[in-house]
Amino acid sequence: MDQAVKSHLEGIKFGGVQRHRNVAVYPIFSEADGSPHYLTMKEAMAGGFLAVTEVSAGGAVPELKVINSASVAVLILDGEELAGAKQNRIVNTTILLRRQSETIIPVSCTEHGRWSYVSEHFDDSGHIAAHRVRGVTKQSVSACLKAGGRFDSDQGAVWDNVASVLEDCNVASNTGAMKDAFESRAKDIDEYLKKFTCLPGQKGLLVLIDGKVAGMDMVSLESACAALHPKLIKSYAMEALASRGADGQIVPEGAPQAFIAEALACTGKRFKSVGHGWDFRLEGRGLVGSALVYNKALIHAAFFRTTEAEKAGHMAGISRRRGFRG
Repeated sequence: MDQAVKSHLEGIKFGGVQRHRNVAVYPIFSEADGSPHYLTMKEAMAGGFLAVTEVSAGGAVPELKVINSASVAVLILDGEELAGAKQNRIVNTTILLRRQSETIIPVSCTEHGRWSYVSEHFDDSGHIAAHRVRGVTKQSVSACLKAGGRFDSDQGAVWDNVASVLEDCNVASNTGAMKDAFESRAKDIDEYLKKFTCLPGQKGLLVLIDGKVAGMDMVSLESACAALHPKLIKSYAMEALASRGADGQIVPEGAPQAFIAEALACTGKRFKSVGHGWDFRLEGRGLVGSALVYNKALIHAAFFRTTEAEKAGHMAGISRRRGFRG
């Protein structure tokens, strides 16, 4: 494991657990410094610095064009959703966009039933993919990187998991849009948002659903965590609603520390990022993760619980993938 990733994971400290229904959240704190300044996608779009469009008039499902006119870098997290243009998409991997740059980014469709313009530009949907959708994307992108060095996903698996979220949450969507699930269950999700607040100095979170660790995210800047926190909570809340687990699940003592120990035991490989830095793909028994490192600073890391059966399924998906292009 890269030393920057290792030292950041070892330096994590957890705040007191926050609970609501079948979810428990441990705030993550870290004294690690040295990160460059950057804006989140939400901040950059709100400031008018980021323009996202189809790559051409005809479009291409797995790619979008992003123009960053800001004088600083912009961080886009894996799973962040862009809504509009010919169909809604999520970003396949975390990217630190160079300042004043134009970049083609890898994405996956989260709206199976639409391929027609509703707007010229994309907007921030306000969501990060539901946890299971984000997880299957991370696993298949990692497998594709190892197989051919590309940040492609198993689009079929992404669509299947979006459909399962809609079904499990009893949401009907004319275009099979993940965004419709979030909007339909907005009142329930708001209850989670009220219970899980971002604390001063917080740089991430570790989440348990139904008494088991589902995953964790951490970023290098407190300001970035504050901007991303609501999206991350909604991502896990949507999974919690879909799982329909019982309230008040017991949180095993030492669960966060045990999960970090498992993350530290992961091995992996690095790939040149789409933007600044290196994209590390990490894997262990029952875990899949990724980390973006730039100038020896850990910009973002995420680890998700998985199973060997799921990994095998995603590898099979890579071998039968066709080009998903419009």
